[in-house]
Amino acid sequence: MGLKKGDIIDEYKHHPGSCGLVVKVMSGGDGFTKIVCCGHELTAEDVVAAPIKRHGRKMGPKGVGFIIDEKKSNPTGCGLRLMIMDGGHGLQHMECCGRSLTLADGSHVQLNVRST
Repeated sequence: MGLKKGDIIDEYKHHPGSCGLVVKVMSGGDGFTKIVCCGHELTAEDVVAAPIKRHGRKMGPKGVGFIIDEKKSNPTGCGLRLMIMDGGHGLQHMECCGRSLTLADGSHVQLNVRST
């Protein structure tokens, strides 16, 4: 089952005792299969309207704003780009277009944060 731009996957939806990975789809996603984090398989069924407000998310080694880009290692894929929004300590890999994506398929982006 594919994803679309703007979809948010939150590990807390079905696994409240996990590290709390939250990712947002930046582009692509037609070939998305799953994300494996903390031993859980996150699928399109874990899409939420907004991140679940809850404390206890455990930040991964790359932190917030890290982008995993399928085109980095598979230029002929569907172009899935995901941004880590929170959590991610237990992130193992993502599967899309029959390939596995890891943190090695990513890069940091500069986030502009405005205080209100």
